[in-house]
Amino acid sequence: MNKRVLIPWFGEVNSWALLVMSGLGLAILPLFLQLFGDGWVRLITVSLIYVMLAIGLNIVVGYAGLLDLGFVAFFALGAYIYGWFNSGQLLLAFPSLAAWFPNGLHTPFWIVIPVSILITGITGMILGAPTLRLRGDYLAIVTLGFGEIIRIFMNNLDAPINLTNGPQGISVDRGALFGHPLSQSLDLGFVEVRSVSLYYYFLLVIVALAIVVSIRLHNSRLGRAWIALREDEIAAKAMGIHVRNVKLMAFGLGATFGGVAGCFFASLQGFISPESFVLMESVMLVAMVVLGGMGHIPGVVLGAFLLSALPEVLRYVSSPLQSLTDGRIDAAILRQLLVAVAMVAVMLWRPHGLWPKK
Repeated sequence: MNKRVLIPWFGEVNSWALLVMSGLGLAILPLFLQLFGDGWVRLITVSLIYVMLAIGLNIVVGYAGLLDLGFVAFFALGAYIYGWFNSGQLLLAFPSLAAWFPNGLHTPFWIVIPVSILITGITGMILGAPTLRLRGDYLAIVTLGFGEIIRIFMNNLDAPINLTNGPQGISVDRGALFGHPLSQSLDLGFVEVRSVSLYYYFLLVIVALAIVVSIRLHNSRLGRAWIALREDEIAAKAMGIHVRNVKLMAFGLGATFGGVAGCFFASLQGFISPESFVLMESVMLVAMVVLGGMGHIPGVVLGAFLLSALPEVLRYVSSPLQSLTDGRIDAAILRQLLVAVAMVAVMLWRPHGLWPKK
């Protein structure tokens, strides 16, 4: 029996038809946008990275109801893990390793991603351990502090052992996919797929897998335990749910998504520094989850796309407004103001998110 999906403003549509149409549209989109320049393709590629981050944070905030303002720490950790395995930074910090890797470190994605998942998952559970008795605002403050600690740590870890090169950052190898360098375009004969479009397709597959995993987690026994914990922690404990383990699993599994997103961010940028992982990134990630609809994957994806792409789109609006004030208002500040106004308007209009579950 075909299921039907309720889409706001459009009504109910057949789920399989929606899936096929969405897949075709997403496959053609970068080939069309690259006709107008790589900037537009890069914009939707970066948006996919934020979709991955929002899906991971949704496990913690949307499913388990744990307000996490330090999620950017796992994003940073994943990026630096990729950087360590695909740059000369470790060889500079540990010269004895240079003899083992005379051509430098060029580790493929299929090795870096599992390592990142393992390390960020363990780190997420370490973060969750001291916060088990906290909830609400107190949990948010502690996680916020953890995110800032990681950023400051990365900013100062250039001595006594130079692992991060401090605020100067690390230049990294952009990697390869099936032997083809992601920094080069791919000529298929009938169409040329540019470098940034290759990243888009690679990320699209990874994000699709992340969505499937997240949905399966939501429908699992663990997912139902998270929802019970979100609704009433005392009642969940009375029903026999091991609250400690459930919270730790939420922090750990959510962090793995952040680590994978960090790997792709480092590869796409070709450079990482602590300035890319400031507190505002965590705040925006929480806003993506809340704006789209907490606990509902389609809503979270929509919120991530809108909030990651909206600031760039508003560049074309802020510049004319700046000219009206004779340049007295900075375009970047005006763009942030417009984003904030849009968010407030949406939350007043749709207090449960743009695409809530019910």
